[in-house]
Amino acid sequence: MALVTVSIGSNIEREHHVHVCLDALATSFEGLRVSRVFESEPVGFEDGRNFYNLVAAFESDASVGELQAWCKRLEFANGRREGSPKFSPRTLDVDLLTVGELTGEHDGVSLPRGEITHHAFVLQPLAELLPEARLPGSGETYAALWRRFEAGDQRLWPVAFSWAGRRISSPD
Repeated sequence: MALVTVSIGSNIEREHHVHVCLDALATSFEGLRVSRVFESEPVGFEDGRNFYNLVAAFESDASVGELQAWCKRLEFANGRREGSPKFSPRTLDVDLLTVGELTGEHDGVSLPRGEITHHAFVLQPLAELLPEARLPGSGETYAALWRRFEAGDQRLWPVAFSWAGRRISSPD
């Protein structure tokens, strides 16, 4: 089994869609762990509502293609439209970040996902969830990458969030 990490984001009915995603992950995969939930301003959007973002990690022996298809099915089942513009509001965005130690292109998916080192809304929750884990292909820990990260105008902050009867996130 490989450790899989995914980023989760929503800026339409954010709380509802994050709950749906976490429920689906918990039902489908073993050993689910989740980061705190962060609210972030949209990056690259001309006009848009703030996002809720978090990272989840779980164990799976599914192929990259199967994992990618699972993520897309969940997005479409929750109102995501195929072919929607890249920088548009979204009900649910679930992206594969890593699958074990895989690097390069697998089943049409580039791993590890480049957003890890470019977006605070991905790297900060990943560094908090798996601080000593290493980015495949670089050998650097997520905690070290986050310490050196220059967020610039990428603002995000933790929010209060409960799931499955327990608080998984609270503001600092």
